[in-house]
Amino acid sequence: MDTALLNVGFGNTVVARRVIAIVTPGSAPMKRLKEDAKEDKRLIDATQGRRTRSIIITDSNHVILSAVQAETVSQRFVGNFEFKEEKKKGAQAK
Repeated sequence: MDTALLNVGFGNTVVARRVIAIVTPGSAPMKRLKEDAKEDKRLIDATQGRRTRSIIITDSNHVILSAVQAETVSQRFVGNFEFKEEKKKGAQAK
């Protein structure tokens, strides 16, 4: 089983294939999404007490708060899949 994990900061990881969106928390709809998730007990706070810099939405409708910039999390996300593709190509070449 080859499961890619996405580092969301401070030793916290998320299963990468479950991520639907990585967004910035500044807009009113994102603040509303965060509040709704908190009320419905779907909010996971992975900020370790720091300022929220990105919001990660999963296919299970959970909302994960991260203290890492959305751009950085996105680069890590893309990097996971690029690494996986390179690994596949290397295995096929053997």
